Amino acid sequence: MAELDGTIKYTGAIKEIKLGKEGKEVSVGGETTYPFHLFEGEMPNKPKLALEVIDTEIPDCAKAIVNVYGDLLKDPVAWAKKVVGDYKPDLLCLSLLSTDPNGLDKPVEEAAGLVKEVASVVDVPIIVMGTTNVEKDADLMKLVSEQCQGENLILGPVEEGNYKQIGAAALAYGHTVIASTPIDINLAKQLNILLENLGVPMDKILIDPTVGGLGYGFEYTYSVMERLRIAALTQQDEKLQLPMICHVAREVWKTKEAKQSLDEAPDLGDPEKRGILIEAMTAQGLLLAGADIVILRHPESLKLMREFIDGMY
Repeated sequence: MAELDGTIKYTGAIKEIKLGKEGKEVSVGGETTYPFHLFEGEMPNKPKLALEVIDTEIPDCAKAIVNVYGDLLKDPVAWAKKVVGDYKPDLLCLSLLSTDPNGLDKPVEEAAGLVKEVASVVDVPIIVMGTTNVEKDADLMKLVSEQCQGENLILGPVEEGNYKQIGAAALAYGHTVIASTPIDINLAKQLNILLENLGVPMDKILIDPTVGGLGYGFEYTYSVMERLRIAALTQQDEKLQLPMICHVAREVWKTKEAKQSLDEAPDLGDPEKRGILIEAMTAQGLLLAGADIVILRHPESLKLMREFIDGMY
């Protein structure tokens, strides 16, 4: 509801959620206003930035990523240590792409062992991402949950096809889940209701609205995230009053524009700067739409977004 001075009076608030193991937690959420509208309400916790590490070599990897990480792309544990030690993201995202049944189809035991090893060498909260294969992700996250009890991992994506298995495992071993639905406010609400009915506390759920990179459905993503925030803050929809997480890295670095060489796309300018800027511009837009956590891949994108957030505050 708009006040006489043009400001909005908010009747709802985003839940504050603690992520990570005891003593090393970071807090997300807690907003009582639209993104960065600090003249109307509070954002007690700045949006958090994660850097992604992948457990297998990236096919057709963008040169901008190869140039910064080099041989570390073959060693996820060393890659994770460098990311946390040198660039100091708020969180680490470990993507277990090697388990994809349509790819290497590595056993879940191997991937779960890697998560446990990475958790032992870094001291920031860890996001563990599967491959969106509902059956394999269910088996994977159940084992990861058990072997990493006490870490309060952030597990995803949790979808309608596997929410019972992953939700029950996360509940049993004390982890947070990422409720992922395909860019639809009603589906997002429904999945949150299903998880809550299963017994997963609302302060253990993050919303993944699913995102598109710049030029790849970004405007639709932005619109849905905007509607999620309106429902949460002005329509008192408790099932949507949860922090949002956006996997920017996955969407941006698979696009042709982020990987094309100067010879292939001379009109697009320096390919390394291009990829970084596409990632940063996508992340900036999603932060303005209400993202509480953004997952990036290039450390320069992290630096740019950190400066942007600090500037907005």
